[in-house]
Amino acid sequence: MPAEWEAVEAVLVAWPHEETDWNYMLDEVEDCYKHLCKAIASYARLLVIGPEGALSRARKCLATITGEQVYFIPVQTNDTWTRDYGAISVELPHAGGILPLDFKFNGWGLKFASDKDNLVTSRLAGMFARMPENHLSFVLEGGSIESDGAGTILTTSECLQSPNRNGGMNREEIDEYLKYALGARRILRLEHGGLRGDDTDSHIDTLARLAPPGDVIFYTGCADASDEHYSELQTMAVELRELRTEEGLPYHLIELPLPDPIYDAEDGSRLPATYANFLIVNHAVLLPIYGQPLKDRQAMDTIAVAMPDYEVVGVDCRALIRQHGSLHCATMQFPLNTLKI
Repeated sequence: MPAEWEAVEAVLVAWPHEETDWNYMLDEVEDCYKHLCKAIASYARLLVIGPEGALSRARKCLATITGEQVYFIPVQTNDTWTRDYGAISVELPHAGGILPLDFKFNGWGLKFASDKDNLVTSRLAGMFARMPENHLSFVLEGGSIESDGAGTILTTSECLQSPNRNGGMNREEIDEYLKYALGARRILRLEHGGLRGDDTDSHIDTLARLAPPGDVIFYTGCADASDEHYSELQTMAVELRELRTEEGLPYHLIELPLPDPIYDAEDGSRLPATYANFLIVNHAVLLPIYGQPLKDRQAMDTIAVAMPDYEVVGVDCRALIRQHGSLHCATMQFPLNTLKI
């Protein structure tokens, strides 16, 4: 499985529409998507899916993006979190090129409707250079795994061993399947960490992210002992310090700040805001920001110093977080040579 910082051909997003959970704040979230899509299109092609009505609105919002950079593809969707139902790509070292894998998506362990989202990869099969490989007997979301592009996968046990995902398999069987499907040699798991309001059961892309050249991990920290996340995130940091690269060396760990608490305006629950939910695309880091000048700047500067060859672009994700996701959750990158369009 390629690392996210390898060359990207295109990024997949799903436009929000009236039949999604965004229906009560459609204008606001479309404005967020407009800025996100324009940022993506500066670095890679953009694939926008959704029902025809949604694409009509998307075309208007994205009218300033040149035609060669954006494709609008009619596909029915339940929601917009393409990270978790978009095709996961693997390299074919002997045959050459990229093979898209179609895993089962069941709404993060049967929490939400997913019948349309689970069909997206098969509906898009005609745009791939190779037909997607069927892995629909195994539940896997893109946000639950990180790859260094060299055979190591980083994930969390809470998500992968959720009984409503692959409950008939034990830990060893799940790890072996991941090695087989993703071409991995090692599966590294975190046993701690998690954010309040996270519906995904601790997706790794909210907590810890592998970064170039592969021995760097950005992670969500918490320095405030009064914060409800403090104990779990501190314990997670200890786990990260114990991890080793394939060469037996410790990882270079870089702490990202935890955003100030953001609460749901309706029920008062805390939302899972995190700066770890960034997207790396062709020497840019698209970073979710939350209207918190000090914390936003600290996160941007931290990544800029650690990744000096990358442009760090902040994208306001205050709208996205209201449905418990952020920038990385709303995107899925396809490596170079994935598509035939």
